[in-house]
Amino acid sequence: MKSSFKIGSVMGIPVKLHITFLLILPVFALVFSTNEAPFGFAGTEPLILNYALSLLTTILLFVCILLHELGHSYIAKSYGVEIRDITLLLFGGVSSMEEIPRVPSQELRMAFAGPLVSLVIGAMLLGANYIVTSSVPGYAGTSIWQMFYILGSINILLGLFNLLPAFPMDGGRLLRAWYAKRMSYIKATHYAASFGKMFAFLMGILGLLIPNPWLILIAFFVYIGASEEDKSTTISILLEKYSVREIMTEDVVSVPPDITVEELAKFMFEHKHLGYPVIQGNSLKGIVTFTDIRNILPHDRFATLVSDIMTRDIISVSPEDTASDAFKVMTTNNIGRLLVVSGDELAGILSRSDLMRTMMLLNE
Repeated sequence: MKSSFKIGSVMGIPVKLHITFLLILPVFALVFSTNEAPFGFAGTEPLILNYALSLLTTILLFVCILLHELGHSYIAKSYGVEIRDITLLLFGGVSSMEEIPRVPSQELRMAFAGPLVSLVIGAMLLGANYIVTSSVPGYAGTSIWQMFYILGSINILLGLFNLLPAFPMDGGRLLRAWYAKRMSYIKATHYAASFGKMFAFLMGILGLLIPNPWLILIAFFVYIGASEEDKSTTISILLEKYSVREIMTEDVVSVPPDITVEELAKFMFEHKHLGYPVIQGNSLKGIVTFTDIRNILPHDRFATLVSDIMTRDIISVSPEDTASDAFKVMTTNNIGRLLVVSGDELAGILSRSDLMRTMMLLNE
C-alpha cells in the first residue's frame, strides 16, 4: 500500500499527499472549530458554518505550507537541482531534492526562500486585515477577518520557527551555509548539527521545567534531525571519492526463477545472504529478498516459485556511478542492496553493508 499519492503538479513538480496528512486534516479542523476567537471559530452559528470555516482554514493553511516548499523548490530549480516531488504530511511539507546545493551562497538563498514566502504571506494577510478594518466598519471580528488573522499569524510563526538555527529547520541550512564559507562542507555540517543538538537539549530542558510536552517533542524532533543530517552528509561526501565498481561484489550468487520458495529459503540459509538476483540463462529477470519469503506462509512455500514473488522492477546503478549516488538511491527507495548493471549484463551487486564497511575503513 502506498503511503502517499499524487494530487497534481506545480512548476512540473509532482505534489503528493501523505496518509498522515489525511489524519491530521480533521484534527486541525477540530482545533479551529473549538478554539475561541481570534484563533478559532467557536461560537460561530450555524454550526455547519463553524465546521466549513474550520476545514477551509485548515486547507488554506496547507496551501501556504505548499507555497513555502515551492519557494525552496523554485530557487533550487534555478540552480539546476532536480525536485522529485513535494509531499504534504503530518508536520508540514517536504521537498524531495536530488541534492542540496553545496555552494554556500546557493544553499543560503534556497534555505531562506521558504521562510521568506511564509513571512510575506503572513504580512500580506495581516496587512489586508488592517487595511480593510480601517476602511470598513464592522469588518473586525468577522469570519473572514478571523480566517485571515489565523492564517497570517501561523505563517509568521512558521517563517520564524523555520529560521531557528537547527536542523531540520531551514535555519540549520542557513547556519551551515554561513559556516561553509569558512571551512569544509563536512565540518560546516558538523558544527551546524552540533549547534542544533545543543539547541534541542536546552529546549528539552525548558520543556521539562515548564512543563510543556510540545517543547519536548519538538526538541526530540530537532535532535534527531540534526544527527541524521550530520550522518547522511558525511557519508554522502566521503563516498563521492569512490565508484560503485571499486566497492561492489563482482562474484554474484544468483538463483533461477523456477525453484520453489522453500528451496530458496534453504539456499539463503546456506549462503548467508538475504537477497539474490534472479537469472535465467544470461538474462536478468528480477531480484528476490528474504522479505519476499516472509510474505509467503510456510505451507505455501513448496508450491510457490521464485518467479511468483520476485521483484521485476529492478532498481540498479552503473559501475561508473559514485558510491555516493548508490547510497542516495538506496536511501530514497528504502532498500538494502542494488544490482549493478552494465549495458544489459549484471556486473555485480552492492549492499548497504558494503557501503558501511567502506565508511568504517575511511574513518580508521
